[in-house]
Amino acid sequence: MIFLYNLILLFIYFSLFFIIAQKKKNNAIVDIAWGLGFVVVAFYNYFLDTADLRSTILLVMIMLWGGRLSYHLFLRNWNKEEDFRYQQMRKKWGDKQEIKAFVNVFMSQMVLLYIISLPIMLIMQANMLLTYLDYLGIAIWVVGYYFEVVADYQLKNFLANPKNKGKLMTSGLWKYSRHPNYFGEGLMWIGIGVIALSVPYGYLALISPLLINYLLVYVSGVPLLEEKYKNRPDFIAYAKRTNKFIPGKRR
Repeated sequence: MIFLYNLILLFIYFSLFFIIAQKKKNNAIVDIAWGLGFVVVAFYNYFLDTADLRSTILLVMIMLWGGRLSYHLFLRNWNKEEDFRYQQMRKKWGDKQEIKAFVNVFMSQMVLLYIISLPIMLIMQANMLLTYLDYLGIAIWVVGYYFEVVADYQLKNFLANPKNKGKLMTSGLWKYSRHPNYFGEGLMWIGIGVIALSVPYGYLALISPLLINYLLVYVSGVPLLEEKYKNRPDFIAYAKRTNKFIPGKRR
């Protein structure tokens, strides 16, 4: 039943964000809901049962990642013009704006978040002593968090410098990967998947890191940015000497 309760919780959660988005005429609000949704799931499952050390550690990890992501997107999207991706969707939808937005944007995000949240549900239902898999997963997550936070910080400072207007970020962690922040996010979820292996039926949660890394590399993360810059000579040169996703030595 716990899995059904989580689904109902997420349905209510995304429906509320849908209502807010329609009032603001900005479906990009769903991006704010994404990271915060994992925090909601984590808190809900944490207080459902007797919390153990593993659950507490996971709750902190999800809060650090999801809270930071949603705060960043809140600053970027809340009172700004709707992102071009959602504007293009509106043009395609014609007079079926609301129903299309509800199903294609908010409910699809809900389904993805529910699947990716599976390790959170499984880990927080278990009440066991920590194992070597927990320590390994935590270590992997910390490395991933470092990559995401540092890469975002480096990019923010780069863009804030007027001298860099129109230039590509190719230094720091961006020297070794064209998308080190996305790599960090994918690695964090691998870490959570490894932690899940320490609890009963945790192997089922491996779909979570597999799915989110697939989305990052092939669907909504890397491809959108690569498409944006693919015809720029400086990006073509950058791509030839720098790994796309997994950091590595420059060629």
